[in-house]
Amino acid sequence: MAGLDRTLGTITEQAGRLKEVRKKELTSGDWVVVTTLNSTYSIRVLESDRYSISGGWFDNEGLSPLRTTITGCTWGGSAIKLDIVAACGLHLEFGNRVVTSAIQKVCVIRVGGEYTVN
Repeated sequence: MAGLDRTLGTITEQAGRLKEVRKKELTSGDWVVVTTLNSTYSIRVLESDRYSISGGWFDNEGLSPLRTTITGCTWGGSAIKLDIVAACGLHLEFGNRVVTSAIQKVCVIRVGGEYTVN
């Protein structure tokens, strides 16, 4: 989904077609590995909408692992989809306001060993 159009109409249309990882589908102990254009982030799901984040900006700043929230994903502007952790083509925004480059690949590793890749 590189080069996503950013008009409200196309954002609305594209939102319905995203291959996304929804917050409500994850349970404590699950891992989400997000590869962006510039970095890789390892996200461990904790409790109560909290996550332990390593990689990318957090490693560069010496903060890994950092416990924080995930605000959601953007199309590169101010429109944000709050109910997801990651979706290819979008930018992940963490609770500390760090925004990633465009997501290229997402891998979910479930507590039971099952995994899915987008």
